[in-house]
Amino acid sequence: MYTRKNPSPRYRELTTLYRAMHIEGDKLLGIPPEETFPGQSLLSQVKQIKEMVVRCGAKTLLDYGAGKGLQYDPMPIFAEGVGEWPSIKAFWDIDELYCYDPAYEPLNRLPDKKFDGVISTDVLEHCPEEDIPWILDEIFSYATRFVFANVACYPAEKRLPNGENAHCTIREPEWWNRLLSEISSKHVGVKWEVWVQHQVDTPHGKKIVKKKLGN
Repeated sequence: MYTRKNPSPRYRELTTLYRAMHIEGDKLLGIPPEETFPGQSLLSQVKQIKEMVVRCGAKTLLDYGAGKGLQYDPMPIFAEGVGEWPSIKAFWDIDELYCYDPAYEPLNRLPDKKFDGVISTDVLEHCPEEDIPWILDEIFSYATRFVFANVACYPAEKRLPNGENAHCTIREPEWWNRLLSEISSKHVGVKWEVWVQHQVDTPHGKKIVKKKLGN
């Protein structure tokens, strides 16, 4: 069994690849470093996270796998039904936000305390399957009230510098639900909500649908 202190060789390899992409950019797609993994994929989740923040009365958050964290720079955001806000942090109405990303040196230091909530968006499918149990356990261990995440269950358009698909763990929603239920049972009192996105066949081709998991 792999752990934080002893991750799999694949985890170490992927972290090295992502670290290089943060520095050099996505050479395959011609994306400059400053636009590679900026953290903007969070924007589609801000309203759902706000609902969890309110539901749990959270005031401190950890973003686990935040990319470059640029999503939290002061900039106007608009959430449907709630109007325009000067920043994500203002919209969430929280006091503290800590960003962690193992592949981005300015943010690669794990926190030394717990937070009301932990969010992890567009992260887990990029992790090796053999490491996901300890990663999820670590995520839950930092939360006192809730965990929020989203997971894609289909291949990514982006590829790594070695040519491999960026989504290295592609599993069905039921697999994620079983694992999350098992991990969360060890963290009594921590609510969790995970949205899985998977593809279904329709008469007009494949369609991406979302499914909510959680307690």
